[in-house]
Amino acid sequence: MSHLRAVQGRAITPNYGLPNLTKYIRVRSKPDARFVEFDFAIGEPSLFVELIMPPTVFKVFCANNAVVHMNDEEMASVDAELEKWRYGDEDTLMSQNRNRSTE
Repeated sequence: MSHLRAVQGRAITPNYGLPNLTKYIRVRSKPDARFVEFDFAIGEPSLFVELIMPPTVFKVFCANNAVVHMNDEEMASVDAELEKWRYGDEDTLMSQNRNRSTE
């Protein structure tokens, strides 16, 4: 059973005593793709899950969660953090391989 209510056509989610944290999305798929691939984060843009939904479901999801699109600065920060975790920020064999592939 859903705990969502609609007020004037807009979904309202109950608070349950939880803090009201910002919910972020970052769309990764192309605009005309069959499914919307996106990152979804609550409170902190760098801690996200990857989700896939049909476009109509995605629109409802965004409305129900009052999402905010990540700005360019947030996306760059997330990308840098991913790079650091993937390759490290020290002089390691893996980071050397990454540097070799970009030359």
